[in-house]
Amino acid sequence: MVDALIEEAKAALRNRARAARASLDHGERADAAIAAAQHFFNSVPLQASDVVAAYWRIRDELDCQPILVKLMDSNQKVVLPVVMGPEEPLDLRVWEQGASLYESGFGTLAPSDLAPRAEPDIVIMPLLGFDNRGTRLGYGGGYYDRTLASMSKKPILVGLAFAAQELDRIPREPHDVPLDIIVTEAGVRHFGTTA
Repeated sequence: MVDALIEEAKAALRNRARAARASLDHGERADAAIAAAQHFFNSVPLQASDVVAAYWRIRDELDCQPILVKLMDSNQKVVLPVVMGPEEPLDLRVWEQGASLYESGFGTLAPSDLAPRAEPDIVIMPLLGFDNRGTRLGYGGGYYDRTLASMSKKPILVGLAFAAQELDRIPREPHDVPLDIIVTEAGVRHFGTTA
């Protein structure tokens, strides 16, 4: 019964967060992506040897491309996620300099099936909403939860979102892994051990 109530509350929050994100105009979105990238590089502890998992924007998510471009230009090792199945963890494929990206479902692009795999030190995650405790509200598919559970080490988790996606409080279940950092166009907040 409690799980059903939590899922009902999360569904309502997802609708609110989607509406807030959808209300932003094109100009605001582009400016926000550039500002968020600046905040990311100024505030996220990034070593030259770190593997960074990023994402290719779908729908009206905050565009990660300004971060991706700078990571690739600085020869940082980058992996992009590929959905392999509804109950599977994400397949994290290395995007090598000069390698083409291919459609991989959900409107995303990813390296080919032949690309090497790598476990990330930092994971940049898209999201629908977040709160001031670092709780991430995803789309409900559990892809990142399964992926994080399958890793041999805990990476630094960085949520990337518009400031308008902040919610008062998101119910946190035992399988919900909190963010370490949230990056928006308005700045950066650290949670937990990175605070």
